[in-house]
Amino acid sequence: MTVAGISYVAVRLGVFGAVLAAMMMAEAASPRRRLRFARIIRWPSNIAMTVLSSVLTPLVVPVAAVAIAVVAQAHGWGIFNQVTLPGWVGATLAVMLLDLAIYAQHRLFHAVPWLWRFHRMHHSDPDFDVTTALRFHPVEIWLSALVKLAAVGVIGASPLAVLIFEVVLNATAMFNHSNTALPRSLDRALRLVLVTPDMHRVHHSVLARETNSNFGFNLPWWDRLFGTYRAQPEAGHDGMAIGLGTFDAAHDQRLDRLLIQPVR
Repeated sequence: MTVAGISYVAVRLGVFGAVLAAMMMAEAASPRRRLRFARIIRWPSNIAMTVLSSVLTPLVVPVAAVAIAVVAQAHGWGIFNQVTLPGWVGATLAVMLLDLAIYAQHRLFHAVPWLWRFHRMHHSDPDFDVTTALRFHPVEIWLSALVKLAAVGVIGASPLAVLIFEVVLNATAMFNHSNTALPRSLDRALRLVLVTPDMHRVHHSVLARETNSNFGFNLPWWDRLFGTYRAQPEAGHDGMAIGLGTFDAAHDQRLDRLLIQPVR
């Protein structure tokens, strides 16, 4: 599938690989926190989880979000297919609304117990680095894909807007999960327009009141608007505990243990 002559899959894979490699190098050069476990304990399963989801998702949810955007555009479905706006305005607003939908979905996965069982696998990572951004249960990925398809149809986002959103969301999720030390002045400036690692790390605290904050993956505005923003963890970034306080032993990081965690 192409968008404006550009291969959708090639763009997503190219940006994914480039950002993942860049964040891994940045973490090695300037780590924010010392990791509890050696990378060899966590990285294979975290990376395997995203590979597994990428292979299985097309079998469960065979329609890509960009395909829904093409169909919606052809039939005039959705909000932005009912109004006339300059292309860049419509695309910008669509990307923002799609990001709001992901924010709402994230809060839902924390609020509904059976959804939390799948999402908690992401939070059970006892360390916080770029591979944490890859650690999502396949069932959560499938449910998220369905939410995204519905949001694209309702919003009437253009195929190009969907491509931009998916590429940017994927890249920013890896950035804000990275164990990278940013200068405080840069962090303060960036978090006005982008979720930073220090901002999102608070969300991975073992403290429930901190876990239930900073839900944004991309834009930081929704947390501020809806009262879920927390600037810093109570114990500071060096002192805060990461994870759930359970499922955090070395053997719990095996792929088989991660896959069955929702029923444990």
